[in-house]
Amino acid sequence: MAIKSYEDLIVYQESYRLAIKIHQICLKLPKEEKYELVPQIRRSAISIPANIAEGYGRRNSAKEFKHFLRNAMGSVNEVKVYIDMIKDLGYIEQEAHQQLKAKYESVNKQLYRLIQKWTKYEAE
Repeated sequence: MAIKSYEDLIVYQESYRLAIKIHQICLKLPKEEKYELVPQIRRSAISIPANIAEGYGRRNSAKEFKHFLRNAMGSVNEVKVYIDMIKDLGYIEQEAHQQLKAKYESVNKQLYRLIQKWTKYEAE
């Protein structure tokens, strides 16, 4: 299948779905987290698909695209820290924590592989 848009990238699709999931989880967090943890985890979760999309716009320069993909990887790590925090604070159960961590680790691996394989000609 030819890649015609960032939306065709599986890693974009998965990270977008995860950002929605994080948003839904944040809606259930206590009010005291409204100005601290909630904006941080939302921002980092949204940053992943946003960086993929922005980088794809520069896909003809493999170097630039890869820069945005590395930014997305950094945001994955940030989200994983926040997922640990919300679990340790008792806001999500162990099973939900493990599922989220596994899904974000999968996104991280996909980003790594995309960085390794992307060339400026791949999308043409």
